[in-house]
Amino acid sequence: MFMSDVMTTNVINIPGNTSLAEAKRIMEAHHIRRLPVVDRGMLVGVVTRDQLDKAGPSQISRLDIHEITRILNKVTVKEVMTKNPITVTPDATVEEAVKIAQEKKIGSLLVVDNGRLVGIATTNDFFYKILNPILGIGKPGSRLVVHNCGDTKSIEKIIAIINRMGLEVITMFMLPIPEREEQHFVIHLASEDPAKLIAEIRKLGCEVERRAR
Repeated sequence: MFMSDVMTTNVINIPGNTSLAEAKRIMEAHHIRRLPVVDRGMLVGVVTRDQLDKAGPSQISRLDIHEITRILNKVTVKEVMTKNPITVTPDATVEEAVKIAQEKKIGSLLVVDNGRLVGIATTNDFFYKILNPILGIGKPGSRLVVHNCGDTKSIEKIIAIINRMGLEVITMFMLPIPEREEQHFVIHLASEDPAKLIAEIRKLGCEVERRAR
């Protein structure tokens, strides 16, 4: 899966001469915490809500509200923004992008094509578009966890039983447990009653349990 598959397009952005007050207003109106800064069609930086909140408090804390308002309307985002923000390309894989985000400890990634902003991917994008479908979150059915039967031969036998019983699989994946040096096989079925399947899997010598959806 590529970043182009999960990114949000039509990204709200602002030019560098936008005042701090206007940038705050835009963030509040759209319920967002970061704004890419684009000048002449090219990404030049990014400004976050934290940066706006911290911008100049030591300088304006002793001023009255009218003077503070005047300064916030005068200072522009290009004076406080992060220049050369971390970006990825649309054809970067999701795995590459997540690794970068984790290493840099950032909650979102701007997607740039030849210097032009084409999208953004936040933690929510990764959850809703990748993790949720893998885990089957929000879908009915039942989830089975097969312990210590994660080898290919055991999986092949389990899938054969599922096919023989005519059951519909929504998702299935391997779940490594490094702390115990174990690997579990997780199956999300459309069926609400997996009792017969559980019994057949146990006949293979595998430990299996049903977990809450």
